[in-house]
Amino acid sequence: MALVLTEEQTMLRDMAKDFFTEQVPVTNLRKLRDDEDELGYDKAVWAQIVELGFAGILIPEEHGGTGFGPMGLGIVMTEAGRTLAASPLYSTAVLGAGLILAAGSEAQKTELLPKIASGDLLTALALEETTHHNPANVAMTAEKSGDGFKLTGEKRFVIDGHIADTLIVVARTDGAAGEAQGLSMFLVDAKAKGVTVTRTHMVDSRNAAMVALDGVEVSADAALGSIGGAFAELENVLDLGRACLAAEMLGGAEAVFDTTLEYLKERKQFGVIIGTFQALKHRAAEMFCEVEICRSVVLEALSALEERRNDVPRVTSLAKARLGEAARLITNEGVQMHGGIGMTDDVDMGLYLKRARVQAQMLGDSNFHRARYADLGGY
Repeated sequence: MALVLTEEQTMLRDMAKDFFTEQVPVTNLRKLRDDEDELGYDKAVWAQIVELGFAGILIPEEHGGTGFGPMGLGIVMTEAGRTLAASPLYSTAVLGAGLILAAGSEAQKTELLPKIASGDLLTALALEETTHHNPANVAMTAEKSGDGFKLTGEKRFVIDGHIADTLIVVARTDGAAGEAQGLSMFLVDAKAKGVTVTRTHMVDSRNAAMVALDGVEVSADAALGSIGGAFAELENVLDLGRACLAAEMLGGAEAVFDTTLEYLKERKQFGVIIGTFQALKHRAAEMFCEVEICRSVVLEALSALEERRNDVPRVTSLAKARLGEAARLITNEGVQMHGGIGMTDDVDMGLYLKRARVQAQMLGDSNFHRARYADLGGY
């Protein structure tokens, strides 16, 4: 594993950092929140993200993307995490593009990937049905209906569900909830008859939705991947999503540490800079160590995906578990070391804390991934 970026990756990081810092600062999220924006993201910002090629960073050049791969995508997600940038990047460019690349037919790739790269198509993965992440715990049914299927059931916590043009719905064509065998994926028009999408406002001011499907008819061509055997492809892309989510969490943790360190150097108490207090030095040192460890595990996970190694499931679970725990510690410390003002909306610490709490639950919390890591290791 290389713990340093290549020249091209460094250039991509610098470009992404400049863009998100200058064009999508935390004030962008504040405005979306305060205006109660109906979309939850800035269309002008999304157009710039697309123009920079970030929406197609995972997509091969023959389908209109840049083909920079998982490492490049993780680099961009890290910089987006530093400024809490709100956009469909994760739901569409990571999960949506990832699933179509992994499971789509050539016809589906040819039709959909260029639209994602150009920003003309937004997607959302409709997977979760309970309050705890478990990809096999799907009860939504997909029954044969003529030449196609009829989908019935409910999904919750669908990231960017209310702005998606196409839903990637995981449903059960066979077996019972909890079984990996029998799962299938379908491309569903978000405006199709029988689809009801209800936006939910999350604590981190981001987008999610409840999605109900009441006998929604889809054709056989809407199937994404094999019927009844989609679990392996789904898990592979979920691992990509976990690594990119960990990368985004890393960006947030870095921003919290940097901001807190500057505050410790400036804030005076009893006429003394509080950064000179030994106890706070120790706590800041612990934050620094956590950030460095997290950077290493995220690079390891992204490298494993880039190289298509056999240990991808283990290292992505390691990254997600480690970042979930570290982000909680770092954001807690950031709030506490800012003192009373850290609990108010006058500073950004609370926004990072709330985002970290939601990210920790997405695609499995630390407990889920600790157990998964142990299972994969034969324990």
